[in-house]
Amino acid sequence: MANVAEHFISTFEANGIERIWGIAGDSLNGFTDALQGSSIEWMNVRHEEAGAFAASAEAAMTGELAVTAGTAGPGNLHLINGLYDAQRSRVPVLALASHIPAEEIGTGYFQETHPQELFRECSVYVEHVSDIGQLPRVLTIAMRSAIEKRGVAVLVLSASMFLTEMPETEPEIIRHTRSRILPSEEELHRAAELLNGCKQVTILAGAGVEGAHDELLTIAERLQAPIVHAMRGKEHIEYDNPYDVGMTGLLGFASGYRAMSEAEALLMIGTDLPYRQFYPEVPVIQIDNRGEQIGKRVPVEVPLVGTAKDTMRELTALLEPAKSSKHLSKMRDHYDKTREKLDDLAKPSRGSRPIHPQYLTRVVDELATDDAVFIPDVGSPVIYASRYVHTTRDRRILGSFAHGSMANALTMSLGAQASFPDRQVIALAGDGGLGMMLGELLTVREHDLPIKIVVYNNSSLNFIELEMKADGFVPFATDLDNPDYAKVAESMGIWGKHVERSKDLPDAVEAFLAHDGPAVLDVVTERQELSIPPTITAQQVKGFSLYALRTVLSGQGSQLVDLARANLRHIL
Repeated sequence: MANVAEHFISTFEANGIERIWGIAGDSLNGFTDALQGSSIEWMNVRHEEAGAFAASAEAAMTGELAVTAGTAGPGNLHLINGLYDAQRSRVPVLALASHIPAEEIGTGYFQETHPQELFRECSVYVEHVSDIGQLPRVLTIAMRSAIEKRGVAVLVLSASMFLTEMPETEPEIIRHTRSRILPSEEELHRAAELLNGCKQVTILAGAGVEGAHDELLTIAERLQAPIVHAMRGKEHIEYDNPYDVGMTGLLGFASGYRAMSEAEALLMIGTDLPYRQFYPEVPVIQIDNRGEQIGKRVPVEVPLVGTAKDTMRELTALLEPAKSSKHLSKMRDHYDKTREKLDDLAKPSRGSRPIHPQYLTRVVDELATDDAVFIPDVGSPVIYASRYVHTTRDRRILGSFAHGSMANALTMSLGAQASFPDRQVIALAGDGGLGMMLGELLTVREHDLPIKIVVYNNSSLNFIELEMKADGFVPFATDLDNPDYAKVAESMGIWGKHVERSKDLPDAVEAFLAHDGPAVLDVVTERQELSIPPTITAQQVKGFSLYALRTVLSGQGSQLVDLARANLRHIL
């Protein structure tokens, strides 16, 4: 006989699970006790949210199931934000949410919550294991749901359930199936007819083209179509791509927006870009293996439900070679000019001025390895990563791109580095994000994870300030009174370096990346830097004008001088 906890562990071992992220506690005691002597490592974190984000990143890096656990009540509630990220990023994660004693459920007992209801919205499967007869079927269903549906599965168990004896059974091996999904021939012919009748086709591609880089370039060549990518698709699309014209959306820049706005037809492949204002009003063909995703953002002329790689192959065979490359050439020229302007912004600051964040990102990008993993925080770091981190066939760029959570850079880096200990993992952390989950620096040190953490230290919630200015508000409640994060790191036994001048940055980054172990590079960056979106609306112009007027009337006119000084190069 074995108990339930032992069955979980043997099943995880048989399925190649190497680690579990969480914090120990009384309702997990039976489970963590069963871990002793197993091949699975318990990855202690300082906050369960970090454990969930770490599992999300591990699943994204490996493509395999990752596991996290939380104790009853507050412990598993802390998992929710990271699990939302995993669910929206479509990566397979299994969460064990321990529960109060079964006999006390429904009595308002200490730490009582209703985990099934709480986790329902951020999971593809959630179930309360209340009877031994449910196992091992429920565990198998949960793991297979997470793997096949690419999402989060949650199992809720009371402490006593982990210690309940059950017959020993052979663990089931669960592997992801690689199915081919194709639209009907009629639908493919409709799409081909539409595309063959257009001279100016633009492709918008996202993370759904993972593993289909060659097919994407082939269809772009046949159509002579520029390719615009979304942020989650950047790592799969941008490299070795003569058709790439950059990004669109709030993180994008002018060339991506232009290629979309001048299209006669739009071919969407594996993308769910949420910003409707960036879509053109033209016929749309959308390829996605989830039919329910099609048409969520814009009306779609021809929906094609299928896997991107296979559907592109079938569709390409029906396409006539484009008779003109004028649209592609024009958009590529615009991209080159846009790229040149962006690169001009990534220059050293003069004298004692704070360092431009563009320059910081460019230097890190240039000195990083060809297979580095970049993980930017939501906010201004993700903007600079989208514009200045160059992809290669082997580089990865992970982030909270769908859920948009603060503090993801450090927490996701835990999972990325643990799953690939010999690979360079670079967290591009905002000062607000790092401060929010600062305790996880202790996790980095405890597990001796050689993560390289860059801090964009502008003493503010910078992206929120920019949003306020665009809406006409004088920034309020966005100041951050930061410590020297390099000294904070050193106090924890982590290598640290503080940089304030551009002339010192290249040598500091080189030493930082070369350090054998975890390291923190705290860089004072320009607070007044404007991250200009690819198109400015009349409302935003009005908002900035109103912001300027309110700033002067509030007696803070010197901020406008700093703003002009920091951003004059944007218009020169």
